[in-house]
Amino acid sequence: MDWQPDQQGLQQVLQLLKDSQSPNTATQRIVQDKLKQLNQFPDFNNYLIFVLTRLKTEDEPTRSLSGLILKNNVKAHYQSFPPPVADFIKQECLNNLGDASSLIRATIGILITTIASKGELQMWPELLPQLCNLLNSEDYNTCEGAFGALQKICEDSSELLDSDALNRPLNIMIPKFLQFFKHCSPKIRSHAIACVNQFIMDRAQALMDNIDTFIEHLFALAVDDDPEVRKNVCRALVMLLEVRIDRLIPHMHSIIQYMLQRTQDHDENVALEACEFWLTLAEQPICKEVLASHLVQLIPILVNGMKYSEIDIILLKGDVEEDEAVPDSEQDIKPRFHKSRTVTLPHEAERPDGSEDAEDDDDDDALSDWNLRKCSAAALDVLANVFREELLPHLLPLLKGLLFHPEWVVKESGILVLGAIAEGCMQGMVPYLPELIPHLIQCLSDKKALVRSIACWTLSRYAHWVVSQPPDMHLKPLMTELLKRILDGNKRVQEAACSAFATLEEEACTELVPYLSYILDTLVFAFGKYQHKNLLILYDAIGTLADSVGHHLNQPEYIQKLMPPLIQKWNELKDEDKDLFPLLECLSSVATALQSGFLPYCEPVYQRCVTLVQKTLAQAMMYTQHPEQYEAPDKDFMIVALDLLSGLAEGLGGHVEQLVARSNIMTLLFQCMQDSMPEVRQSSFALLGDLTKACFIHVKPCIAEFMPILGTNLNPEFISVCNNATWAIGEICMQMGAEMQPYVQMVLNNLVEIINRPNTPKTLLENTGRLTSPSAIPAITIGRLGYVCPQEVAPMLQQFIRPWCTSLRNIRDNEEKDSAFRGICMMIGVNPGGVVQDFIFFCDAVASWVSPKDDLRDMFYKILHGFKDQVGEENWQQFSEQFPPLLKERLAAFYGV
Repeated sequence: MDWQPDQQGLQQVLQLLKDSQSPNTATQRIVQDKLKQLNQFPDFNNYLIFVLTRLKTEDEPTRSLSGLILKNNVKAHYQSFPPPVADFIKQECLNNLGDASSLIRATIGILITTIASKGELQMWPELLPQLCNLLNSEDYNTCEGAFGALQKICEDSSELLDSDALNRPLNIMIPKFLQFFKHCSPKIRSHAIACVNQFIMDRAQALMDNIDTFIEHLFALAVDDDPEVRKNVCRALVMLLEVRIDRLIPHMHSIIQYMLQRTQDHDENVALEACEFWLTLAEQPICKEVLASHLVQLIPILVNGMKYSEIDIILLKGDVEEDEAVPDSEQDIKPRFHKSRTVTLPHEAERPDGSEDAEDDDDDDALSDWNLRKCSAAALDVLANVFREELLPHLLPLLKGLLFHPEWVVKESGILVLGAIAEGCMQGMVPYLPELIPHLIQCLSDKKALVRSIACWTLSRYAHWVVSQPPDMHLKPLMTELLKRILDGNKRVQEAACSAFATLEEEACTELVPYLSYILDTLVFAFGKYQHKNLLILYDAIGTLADSVGHHLNQPEYIQKLMPPLIQKWNELKDEDKDLFPLLECLSSVATALQSGFLPYCEPVYQRCVTLVQKTLAQAMMYTQHPEQYEAPDKDFMIVALDLLSGLAEGLGGHVEQLVARSNIMTLLFQCMQDSMPEVRQSSFALLGDLTKACFIHVKPCIAEFMPILGTNLNPEFISVCNNATWAIGEICMQMGAEMQPYVQMVLNNLVEIINRPNTPKTLLENTGRLTSPSAIPAITIGRLGYVCPQEVAPMLQQFIRPWCTSLRNIRDNEEKDSAFRGICMMIGVNPGGVVQDFIFFCDAVASWVSPKDDLRDMFYKILHGFKDQVGEENWQQFSEQFPPLLKERLAAFYGV
């Protein structure tokens, strides 16, 4: 006899389920407490499954809710269910998958996959065979219920299903699913495709064995009447394009024709899936040859998809022009992630045109869910990068009609198109820009907010070109209009204008200096005007301004404008408020730019950063000791605080000494340098290097403790941590001089190993946007070690001289390069034999100097002439024959060899 409920208990559970649907928060709290109590009784879960599967007289929402509460219990503590309870639940699920209600079937399916993902696929061997058996049922509900459950299991456990652990059930399941592609019910056809789709990306063997049947069946369903089926067909083809393009190539012409139709499907979900096809195709090497002849059809379709739909406009409140006084709701504000401080070196190579990645989100955050407009714009962007100028003949005729269209929705889409192709088609667009940019600047004062906001974005995509023209032509009018938009009455426009202005600042740099007063007036005025979300973007615009104009900001009148509102915000925010992140980042840039101008504000800022680090470390300690009592702290607070301290040390230089003297920062730094989180260590080493430069008197007593930690962090797996540790060691060398000797062996072997790594990846440095070779930092530090302890480092010269020379030849003349080259010259003095085999690399590195200091030039002169004298005139002639002509010229001109 199976389990039966006690009637009184059943009534109690039903009442609880009814109460939990009440909107009243007090009732909700009572329900939560009651659930906690009832969970003490093992058979409470029997009541829940009983309500879900047997009480057909109850209303569906109550039954479904009972199942969802049970699902949460399974998730939380299925392991402690007594076996009879677990068996009863499993049996009830399988017996009732054919319930008349689709909501109940779906709930049971969710319950089954939750049990299965609790490690029960292995412990419930009859589950998959029974579900596959139920698919054969004549009863539609049973078949649909079983398929729904299988689809969820395929989504949640796809890897396990394709493993030996379960004896590879897919060998039976996939052929079974394929039979149902021809089922008379669209819902079942849709489930069947969705199940198989789960195994495409992982290239499950059972699917690969049936791949041709699968593709044939997909083609057969191409024009299915049901939108859900068409959506799943499109999704399958997009994934196959990524993993089995070989199988699609023979049919590529017809697949493209099909996708052109589907991208215009009247069901937007189908159109969106189909539109993904173009994004994926653009990444394939064959894109150009297979798509070129279809561009004439595809481009108008994508452009058409870039218009706002009516529903978009409603969701975006497109008819609301002024909303600046409406406070933001908290869920509007995306979480922010702080990028840890990275030490970088100036480099020769300027960044190429169109440097910004297409990632700078078009616009319409409120629809941050992916939609057809965004997907079409992204597809046009990537295709512009594939086809470059060849895209323009298909686009330009359309663009003219769009950009000057009387309907704002059409005009808006034209501006978006222009922005989407900016990166890929820049060269081809240049002839049209002198006419287009003024038109776009005019659009900044359009009466529709959505037109004004998209014009901000598109103009930011052409900022590089604008800045390359004489400033009065476009930069000045653009800047003037953008600043007006920063004070727009519409929040979306404010946001777009602030982001665009930040991009313009990065491109224009010191070109903005003449307008600083006007820019600051606007940004400071915005402080009093902005709601929560846009304030965070405003901080970014101010920080970027400080990075871009640097010390030009250090003028009393500018400081007077900028600092009071920043400090006021700083005082308003509590230590636990995440808004501190963007504000601290902003202040870090401002402190670095203002240098001594920041002195009057530094003390409270410094103290608070130290407190933030201290608090976070204390919380982390409590969490480690008692994880059940305390929550893990958010270490971003500590990282941002360390980075602002770095900014202060860099900006204030020696002035920071008094602040350090009166705080326990060195003790805290010792803990941060050993933190388990790489980003914390990364920021700690940056701060250590900055403090070493600014006030070594406080760092020196800690060197014996710090050096072993620095040595263990020379691990290129964490490239940014490794770079910052390496840089800090180099700065310490310069301060320690010969006293560095006891520590050389701790770090030298690791540094030599790092510099010899096969092509250490080129990293795109965040704060300069320029490429530099990461091995330049280890090379500088090895040079500096050799400068202070030549006897210790010189014996290894032969092991690093070649990569040392190649990684420093591209670095511009500066102090760091100067000290490193002095070091290499001193080591060559101690061990001239170490450089003989790679002397041509040394010559090349010397020639990379534009204007070395006189005494360094003398050192180069002596080494070059010494080598020439050593080998004799004839051998030198033969040797210098290998030089490239430019190198030969430079050495002859500068050093007479």
